Amino acid sequence: MSSRTQLHAHHVPLAVLVLLAAAAPLLAGAQPASPDPAADACANPSVDGACHNVPKALRLKLIAIPTILVASVIGVCLPLFSRSVPALRPDHNLFVIVKAFASGVILATGYMHVLPDSFNNLTSPCLPKKPWGDFSFTTFVAMLAALFTLLVDSLMLTFYNRKRSRNTSGQRVGADQESRPAHGHGHGDIVAAESAAVAKPEDDEASKVQLHRNRVVVQVLEMGIIVHSVVIGLGIGASQSVCTIRPLVAAMCFHQLFEGIGLGGCILRAEYGLKMRAGLLFFFSTTTPFGIALGLALTKVYRENSPTALVVVGLLNAASAGLLHYMALVELLAADFMGPKLQDSVRLQLVSFAAVLLGAGGMSVMDKWA
Repeated sequence: MSSRTQLHAHHVPLAVLVLLAAAAPLLAGAQPASPDPAADACANPSVDGACHNVPKALRLKLIAIPTILVASVIGVCLPLFSRSVPALRPDHNLFVIVKAFASGVILATGYMHVLPDSFNNLTSPCLPKKPWGDFSFTTFVAMLAALFTLLVDSLMLTFYNRKRSRNTSGQRVGADQESRPAHGHGHGDIVAAESAAVAKPEDDEASKVQLHRNRVVVQVLEMGIIVHSVVIGLGIGASQSVCTIRPLVAAMCFHQLFEGIGLGGCILRAEYGLKMRAGLLFFFSTTTPFGIALGLALTKVYRENSPTALVVVGLLNAASAGLLHYMALVELLAADFMGPKLQDSVRLQLVSFAAVLLGAGGMSVMDKWA
């Protein structure tokens, strides 16, 4: 697949998220908020005196940046280094089980972390009842994001197949032209050449298509995770409540560790080169620390319960949840469980399903704190 096509696939969903964010301020002011007991809290959020401590909050944030960075790097690198372990190579059953665990983590991230955050944002009492209280924007945007991801996935596969067909046709024409002068040298040479062409394994073409799909999955998946990570980091960086930040930092370390394992397993399947792997690792590991740093810089102006912030963050989280749901269920779990390796072994299916439950369950427990 050409670099231009990969870049297009990577940025088309991002453009939709940017459009949602740009339209959010207009929708946020659709109707003045009605008088409500929570109105004062929305306009001037007050924090408990014991928790509101700016110097301690700043110290915790400065500790959180390198701590979360290290946890993210460890999580995403663990699957990538698994190639050095013979039992974790792609043709072994243990690799399939690890992939199932990683898919469960990605699935729980969408359902247990990102989607509830979007509900909380878009149903906040700080938003006007119309239109936000009259329509389920969270599920609507998540549904559109999932369908749009399907469209992008389908179109990219179509473009790849067309390009591959053109290349194959060109190679066949070249082979025919080269074989014509050799006709007088013996019928055996022609037969051997034709036999070699026919003997090309069909599995090789299927593996190339699957590799392309794995790479599209990684790109879209990383984008959905990055959006959510920046949002979480922004909330930590802008908060001045020690009671909120302290447990959240510890939980986010485990959150990024498990999420990194899930993403790292997908990167491993995409078989990228060292440069691309380093880029994916860098963006995943630095987005939450970057969000915290951005929140620190915007502490004076950013209010997480302002109508504009609630709508922008809520819509981005909803779109991110739709991307993660589609990728986890369709591209990861369904592709593996309906594939020949798991279909040939009931025992491996059950063990893999237990691994999915373990990954999803562990990530769900993290929701209590993160």
